[in-house]
Amino acid sequence: MFYVILLAMVAAFLALRLYTVLGKRTGHEQPLPRPADERGLPVPLARPVEAQTDMRETVRPVEAGAEAGLRAVVAADSGFDVERFLAGAQSAYRMTLEAFWRGDGAELRELATPDVADAFALAIAERKAAGETLENRLVSIERATIADARVTGREARIAVRFDADVAAVTRDVEGNVVAGSLTDAVETHDIWTFSRTLGDRDPNWKLADTDEA
Repeated sequence: MFYVILLAMVAAFLALRLYTVLGKRTGHEQPLPRPADERGLPVPLARPVEAQTDMRETVRPVEAGAEAGLRAVVAADSGFDVERFLAGAQSAYRMTLEAFWRGDGAELRELATPDVADAFALAIAERKAAGETLENRLVSIERATIADARVTGREARIAVRFDADVAAVTRDVEGNVVAGSLTDAVETHDIWTFSRTLGDRDPNWKLADTDEA
């Protein structure tokens, strides 16, 4: 009987330890991605082509419909590295949003293609004309996955699906809050497409399209 009671006490202790370690997790412990110092996406390190023959092992995370396109990108550019690309895409996502929110058109032109930069500039001008300012904050990027990839001629395009939490406030010319809240984060779901001319001396990928997921 004493042996059975002892085993029960040990089991209860282990259960309590597991609860203290796992029971307090909320699912949002992922650290915030740190902005990159450089502009645009970082240059991937070269990797042997043969090391990337099985996309299921070398590419994570990638949606099912993007694998063939990624193979085409790797075939055209042996220096392409998916993990480094996704890390750079997340940094570019943060930098682009923050530049747009503060109205920095010069930085947006370094991060985006001319058409996208012009669209950002128009939205910033309209916001300034209305006397409105944004106090937005990217709380976290919950997920970033490659949704599509393709090569057309010398142009490579990769679409990334971002699931993020954003706290947003819009103020009028007098500083009054007219929309949003900095205490309540809102889930956002976007698909951003980045492009690059393969073989070009400029190694950076630039934002070529934005859409809601």
